[in-house]
Amino acid sequence: MPSTTVIRPDSAFLTAVASRSGQPISLCYQCRKCTNGCPLTFAMDIMPNQVVRMIELGMRDELLRSKTIWVCASCQTCSTRCPNDIDIAHLMDSLRQLSRESGNVAEPKILKFHEAFLASIRCHGRTFELGMVARYKLSTLDLFSDLAVSLGMFKRGKIGFFPDRIKGRRAVRRMFGKRGGGAR
Repeated sequence: MPSTTVIRPDSAFLTAVASRSGQPISLCYQCRKCTNGCPLTFAMDIMPNQVVRMIELGMRDELLRSKTIWVCASCQTCSTRCPNDIDIAHLMDSLRQLSRESGNVAEPKILKFHEAFLASIRCHGRTFELGMVARYKLSTLDLFSDLAVSLGMFKRGKIGFFPDRIKGRRAVRRMFGKRGGGAR
Protein backbone atom coordinates (compact mmCIF):
# COMPACT_ATOMS: atom_id res chain seq x y z
CA MET A 1 0.00 0.00 0.00
CA PRO A 2 1.48 3.43 -0.94
CA SER A 3 2.40 5.72 1.90
CA THR A 4 0.57 8.99 2.21
CA THR A 5 1.58 12.16 3.95
CA VAL A 6 -0.98 13.77 6.19
CA ILE A 7 -0.80 17.54 6.14
CA ARG A 8 -2.31 19.38 9.05
CA PRO A 9 -2.94 23.00 8.09
CA ASP A 10 -1.17 25.53 10.31
CA SER A 11 -3.33 28.64 10.29
CA ALA A 12 -0.72 30.48 12.37
CA PHE A 13 1.70 30.45 9.44
CA LEU A 14 -1.01 31.67 7.05
CA THR A 15 -1.90 34.46 9.48
CA ALA A 16 1.75 35.45 9.95
CA VAL A 17 2.51 35.59 6.22
CA ALA A 18 -0.74 37.41 5.42
CA SER A 19 -0.03 39.93 8.17
CA ARG A 20 3.58 40.52 7.12
CA SER A 21 2.82 40.76 3.40
CA GLY A 22 -0.57 42.45 3.64
CA GLN A 23 -1.84 40.08 0.94
CA PRO A 24 -5.24 38.36 0.88
CA ILE A 25 -3.73 34.88 0.45
CA SER A 26 -6.99 33.07 1.17
CA LEU A 27 -8.55 34.59 -1.94
CA CYS A 28 -6.37 32.40 -4.18
CA TYR A 29 -8.46 29.81 -6.01
CA GLN A 30 -5.53 28.18 -7.80
CA CYS A 31 -6.21 29.43 -11.33
CA ARG A 32 -2.45 29.12 -12.03
CA LYS A 33 -2.24 32.39 -13.96
CA CYS A 34 0.75 33.33 -11.80
CA THR A 35 2.58 30.14 -12.68
CA ASN A 36 1.66 30.22 -16.36
CA GLY A 37 3.03 33.75 -16.74
CA CYS A 38 6.20 33.34 -14.67
CA PRO A 39 9.37 33.47 -16.80
CA LEU A 40 11.43 31.63 -14.17
CA THR A 41 9.44 28.46 -13.49
CA PHE A 42 12.15 26.44 -15.24
CA ALA A 43 14.47 27.25 -12.30
CA MET A 44 11.93 26.81 -9.50
CA ASP A 45 11.39 23.76 -7.34
CA ILE A 46 7.89 24.90 -6.32
CA MET A 47 5.57 26.75 -8.70
CA PRO A 48 4.14 30.14 -7.60
CA ASN A 49 0.58 28.81 -7.22
CA GLN A 50 1.97 25.96 -5.10
CA VAL A 51 3.74 28.52 -2.88
CA VAL A 52 0.36 30.07 -2.09
CA ARG A 53 -1.16 26.66 -1.40
CA MET A 54 1.75 25.70 0.86
CA ILE A 55 1.21 28.88 2.87
CA GLU A 56 -2.45 27.96 3.27
CA LEU A 57 -1.49 24.45 4.36
CA GLY A 58 1.08 25.75 6.85
CA MET A 59 4.04 24.03 5.20
CA ARG A 60 6.40 26.58 6.73
CA ASP A 61 9.67 24.63 6.83
CA GLU A 62 9.36 23.18 3.32
CA LEU A 63 8.51 26.57 1.88
CA LEU A 64 11.22 28.56 3.67
CA ARG A 65 13.82 26.01 2.50
CA SER A 66 12.68 26.18 -1.14
CA LYS A 67 14.73 27.65 -3.95
CA THR A 68 11.67 29.29 -5.47
CA ILE A 69 11.44 32.19 -3.02
CA TRP A 70 15.06 33.09 -3.84
CA VAL A 71 14.83 32.48 -7.60
CA CYS A 72 11.83 34.82 -7.98
CA ALA A 73 12.98 37.97 -9.78
CA SER A 74 10.04 40.05 -8.48
CA CYS A 75 9.20 40.97 -12.08
CA GLN A 76 5.52 41.43 -11.06
CA THR A 77 4.19 39.27 -13.93
CA CYS A 78 2.42 37.00 -11.46
CA SER A 79 0.99 39.94 -9.55
CA THR A 80 -0.43 41.64 -12.64
CA ARG A 81 -1.99 38.38 -13.84
CA CYS A 82 -3.70 37.51 -10.54
CA PRO A 83 -7.49 37.96 -10.86
CA ASN A 84 -7.75 38.53 -7.09
CA ASP A 85 -5.01 41.18 -6.90
CA ILE A 86 -2.68 39.10 -4.76
CA ASP A 87 0.79 40.63 -5.05
CA ILE A 88 2.66 37.33 -5.24
CA ALA A 89 5.99 39.06 -5.87
CA HIS A 90 5.57 40.90 -2.56
CA LEU A 91 4.55 37.62 -0.95
CA MET A 92 7.83 36.07 -2.16
CA ASP A 93 9.74 38.99 -0.65
CA SER A 94 7.99 38.43 2.68
CA LEU A 95 8.90 34.74 2.51
CA ARG A 96 12.54 35.66 1.83
CA GLN A 97 12.49 37.80 4.97
CA LEU A 98 11.05 34.92 6.99
CA SER A 99 13.65 32.57 5.52
CA ARG A 100 16.47 34.94 6.53
CA GLU A 101 15.04 35.24 10.03
CA SER A 102 14.83 31.45 10.34
CA GLY A 103 18.49 31.14 9.34
CA ASN A 104 17.67 28.41 6.85
CA VAL A 105 18.32 29.83 3.36
CA ALA A 106 18.30 27.43 0.40
CA GLU A 107 20.28 29.69 -1.92
CA PRO A 108 23.05 31.44 0.05
CA LYS A 109 24.61 33.07 -3.04
CA ILE A 110 21.30 34.66 -3.98
CA LEU A 111 20.98 35.92 -0.39
CA LYS A 112 24.46 37.44 -0.62
CA PHE A 113 23.54 39.14 -3.91
CA HIS A 114 20.29 40.39 -2.32
CA GLU A 115 22.26 41.82 0.62
CA ALA A 116 24.82 43.48 -1.68
CA PHE A 117 22.01 45.03 -3.72
CA LEU A 118 20.24 46.38 -0.62
CA ALA A 119 23.51 47.72 0.81
CA SER A 120 24.13 49.59 -2.45
CA ILE A 121 20.66 51.15 -2.36
CA ARG A 122 21.01 52.02 1.31
CA CYS A 123 24.38 53.69 0.85
CA HIS A 124 23.91 55.47 -2.48
CA GLY A 125 20.13 55.74 -2.89
CA ARG A 126 20.37 53.62 -6.04
CA THR A 127 22.54 50.78 -7.31
CA PHE A 128 26.24 51.38 -7.68
CA GLU A 129 27.10 48.36 -9.78
CA LEU A 130 30.85 48.24 -9.18
CA GLY A 131 30.47 48.50 -5.42
CA MET A 132 27.62 45.99 -5.40
CA VAL A 133 29.56 43.45 -7.45
CA ALA A 134 32.68 43.93 -5.32
CA ARG A 135 30.69 43.35 -2.14
CA TYR A 136 29.03 40.26 -3.61
CA LYS A 137 32.28 38.81 -4.93
CA LEU A 138 34.08 39.32 -1.63
CA SER A 139 31.24 37.76 0.35
CA THR A 140 31.10 34.65 -1.86
CA LEU A 141 34.86 34.43 -2.51
CA ASP A 142 33.97 33.78 -6.18
CA LEU A 143 36.28 36.50 -7.42
CA PHE A 144 37.08 35.61 -11.03
CA SER A 145 34.26 33.49 -12.46
CA ASP A 146 32.80 36.25 -14.65
CA LEU A 147 35.72 38.63 -14.93
CA ALA A 148 35.56 38.76 -18.75
CA VAL A 149 31.92 39.86 -18.67
CA SER A 150 32.69 42.54 -16.09
CA LEU A 151 35.60 43.90 -18.10
CA GLY A 152 33.45 44.01 -21.23
CA MET A 153 30.76 45.97 -19.39
CA PHE A 154 33.37 48.36 -18.01
CA LYS A 155 34.86 48.95 -21.48
CA ARG A 156 31.40 49.79 -22.87
CA GLY A 157 30.74 52.26 -20.06
CA LYS A 158 28.02 50.13 -18.42
CA ILE A 159 29.86 50.09 -15.08
CA GLY A 160 31.42 53.23 -13.65
CA PHE A 161 34.12 53.71 -11.04
CA PHE A 162 32.04 56.10 -8.96
CA PRO A 163 28.40 56.06 -7.86
CA ASP A 164 25.97 58.56 -9.33
CA ARG A 165 24.92 61.23 -6.87
CA ILE A 166 21.20 61.50 -6.26
CA LYS A 167 19.10 63.82 -4.16
CA GLY A 168 17.48 62.32 -1.10
CA ARG A 169 20.10 59.76 -0.08
CA ARG A 170 19.41 60.55 3.57
CA ALA A 171 15.71 59.84 3.05
CA VAL A 172 16.58 56.44 1.60
CA ARG A 173 18.81 55.69 4.60
CA ARG A 174 15.98 56.68 6.94
CA MET A 175 13.65 54.26 5.13
CA PHE A 176 16.12 51.45 5.75
CA GLY A 177 16.35 52.48 9.40
CA LYS A 178 12.58 52.31 9.81
CA ARG A 179 12.46 48.79 8.34
CA GLY A 180 15.08 47.40 10.69
CA GLY A 181 18.15 48.13 8.63
CA GLY A 182 17.84 45.68 5.71
CA ALA A 183 21.38 45.10 4.48
CA ARG A 184 24.36 46.32 6.42
